[in-house]
Amino acid sequence: MPTPTASRQAKAELRRNQIVDAAKICFRQRGFHAASMAEIAQRSALSVGQIYRYFANKDAIIEEIVNRIINDKMRRLEDISDHINLIAGTLAARTLYQMPGQSEIDHLLMLEVTAEATRNPLVAKMLSDAEARLFHHVCRNLKALYPQFSDAEIAARVEFIAVLSEGTGYRLLTTQKADIILLEGLYRQAISHLFHQPEIPND
Repeated sequence: MPTPTASRQAKAELRRNQIVDAAKICFRQRGFHAASMAEIAQRSALSVGQIYRYFANKDAIIEEIVNRIINDKMRRLEDISDHINLIAGTLAARTLYQMPGQSEIDHLLMLEVTAEATRNPLVAKMLSDAEARLFHHVCRNLKALYPQFSDAEIAARVEFIAVLSEGTGYRLLTTQKADIILLEGLYRQAISHLFHQPEIPND
């Protein structure tokens, strides 16, 4: 039997999930500014007062959404031992930051968050903090696979992959015309080269 405390925590988690799921839809349909707490309440089948029990304001909901998306990506990137195929495949199909299984709405919301960050210092700070966690997570995992590279060399490689990733994500929404299979092959070559260390010839 769950304890009363566990039951309350489970109910609170259910309510937070309910609010976040509703907010994602509202933010995607209306944008962060236009979407109101009343609309989020209506879609979540809760009152505005109930929402304020769990989130202080819209920015707090945005922060929760960003952190959940980033945490999910970190879990999916926990084991990147086959990183060349993993990264190349996800770059070609979506982006490194939209891993298989991530919903389309999460990917689109992160683009919205990035745009909002140019106008809202609070959103800029939460996005910067969240992406820093993801960046360092990937660096740490790759450093374990390639201890011969310095921290700076690993960081440069992850930054290079992030640029490819974000560019691919943008072009998927606009004008990408390349065949995905051919594109994946090129990405695989590029990622393989990034982590290939030339052999030192014997004297």
